[in-house]
Amino acid sequence: MKQILLVDDDIELSRMLAEYLQLEGFDADCVHDGTTALARLEQQHYDLMVLDVMMPGLNGFDTLKQVRRQHRLPVLMMSARGEEVDRIIGLEVGADDYLPKPCSPRELVARINANLRRVSLEQQPEASALLTINGLWIDTDTLRAGFDDQNLELTHTEFVILRLLMEQQGKLVTRDNLMRQALNRRLGPFDRSIDMHLSNLRRKLGPAHPDAVEIRTVRGSGYMLIKGATDADS
Repeated sequence: MKQILLVDDDIELSRMLAEYLQLEGFDADCVHDGTTALARLEQQHYDLMVLDVMMPGLNGFDTLKQVRRQHRLPVLMMSARGEEVDRIIGLEVGADDYLPKPCSPRELVARINANLRRVSLEQQPEASALLTINGLWIDTDTLRAGFDDQNLELTHTEFVILRLLMEQQGKLVTRDNLMRQALNRRLGPFDRSIDMHLSNLRRKLGPAHPDAVEIRTVRGSGYMLIKGATDADS
């Protein structure tokens, strides 16, 4: 049974969502502030966190920043305001998915299942566990990535995107394909989630080894990863 941590200061809503999740086969725990959520993550394993943005004290964004220092579990953020700026900030600080409030419990379950399926696919054994390009490497067995001996702290979504780009090095990977495989849903006409994840990934890759690889935007189509100036054959 998958373990879900619900973090929301709305006690009644949390109880209702937890009961619905339990009917859907999840084991859901509720906490009502960021500090307690961080402590709970140190005490036991969770497969996914549902995290509200607007909370007193430590808000959702600050909570997520601290979560990402030590944990890679998928995080689905929720906000009563549902504003685009909240979604952008959430993705920038490491959220895997975002859902405006109010939302139907059925949609929440669908998003949770999509994120859990994605993580499960990441953990399946592959023919070659290690991919390397110009010192950039990812290990699909351990879900680790880095440049040479320097580790990169990537979210699950960023890891999947990087793996897809490295597997198709020098070839176009469409935004729709990235959306389906990294977030397990179709690309909507105004959905910029993948672009935000790509922006975060570029920001993390750049300081580590700015000349090793480049993630190039193919306008209107998608992205491709190409070797940089450190390639011995270039």
